[in-house]
Amino acid sequence: MAFALAIAFIVSIAAGYFMVRGRHPQLILAGAGLVMLACSLLLGGSGTADQSTGLAFFDLFRSVTESLKSKLSGIGAMIMVIAGFVSYMDYMGATAALVRIGTKPISVLKRWPYLAAVAVIPLGQLLSLCVPSAAGLGLLMIATVHPILIRIGVSKITSVSIIVLCTCFDMGPASANTARAAELLQMDNVQYFVASQLPLATMLTFALMVFVYFQSKYLDSRMSSDQPLAQQTATADDAASPLAYAILPVLPLILLMTFNAFFQTGEHPIVLDTTTAMLISLFVSMAFHGLVARNVRELESGIIACWNGMGRAFSTIITLIVAADIFASGLIALGLIDGLLVLSNAMGWGAIGILTLFIALIFFASILMGSGNASFFAFGPLIPDLARTLGIPGIKFLLPMQLASSMGRAASPIAGVVIATAGIAGVNPMHVARRNLLPMMLLSVLMVLIQQFAT
Repeated sequence: MAFALAIAFIVSIAAGYFMVRGRHPQLILAGAGLVMLACSLLLGGSGTADQSTGLAFFDLFRSVTESLKSKLSGIGAMIMVIAGFVSYMDYMGATAALVRIGTKPISVLKRWPYLAAVAVIPLGQLLSLCVPSAAGLGLLMIATVHPILIRIGVSKITSVSIIVLCTCFDMGPASANTARAAELLQMDNVQYFVASQLPLATMLTFALMVFVYFQSKYLDSRMSSDQPLAQQTATADDAASPLAYAILPVLPLILLMTFNAFFQTGEHPIVLDTTTAMLISLFVSMAFHGLVARNVRELESGIIACWNGMGRAFSTIITLIVAADIFASGLIALGLIDGLLVLSNAMGWGAIGILTLFIALIFFASILMGSGNASFFAFGPLIPDLARTLGIPGIKFLLPMQLASSMGRAASPIAGVVIATAGIAGVNPMHVARRNLLPMMLLSVLMVLIQQFAT
């Protein structure tokens, strides 16, 4: 195991070096992942393909096939639909109309744009209760909140960073990590959310807002190349788009908040997923556009813009997500999770030391794999027995670990939410992850202190 972990460490360092040097990230991540998968097979591992072809060499490519299938049918389809919707909103002028209306109520904050920016964090966390997919929520906010933030004077990198931070707490009854933690604690999902997650997340959110306010203001003041849209003049097309179009970019959020099991009662609630809500909104937008424009060629051009947006999302975002998935598969195949578990068992620390160790392990595992679910589902089952051995409540371990898993995801350059939002906004995912790393680390330390002194 030590030799396999050494290979994983060396390959990961090499991949990080080449990406920092500006080499093609899809090629680097996919290549590094295939190297680690090949090393795993040479060392006697079983690989990560769900169905073996019968030949180890072919199984390497079978893993890539399975990753493509899973990402294209799930998060990939959602990202492509959202990217197409965003492109259509830009083409028909709906984004410009939303900006013109959205900036009026907060025009008083133009002198304090970063105050408006950090106020988005609790808003996004409330929306996450209706949209449990981090990537889905991030992309919806890119379509609605992002244009307003950059128009009032916030840089693109700050806007994307803050939108990603809206997903840093994986909480709410609809969250898979919440369901797993509640199951391990033998609690109801809603009870776990209301009594445990919400109080801790509220305290951490206020601390996050304060830190991000000063960090963003300081870092943006040092930037010279990322000119905010507030310094640009509106185009004639922006001014010409009907104000009624402003409702269209937020229509997916309205649908998801209305048709959501969390806010409905009865035996058969009407529930929409993100992709379906986006498709409905796209159809309504096209119908609206056709009625207003009364020009078939104009409508056709809008649809072409939508397809082009989907194609750009595939070539830049989804390929990067697939490459990151192959990289994470290579780390898992070489025993990253097993190695971290052995390390944690070998440390003879007390309760606070063990808690700190586990939070650090799960945090950095989420950064490496770009997934909060993978790290928490691996470490979570160990905690109830460990807590009983130490004589402390299991929730004092599980709750911060569960939140740390999603906090690490927010600082991972290969996380789906980071790649997707950065790709649509046109910024570097590495820059977003680097911007979010320090606040997430500080918040993790604060979380340990709160849990240590909580009664």
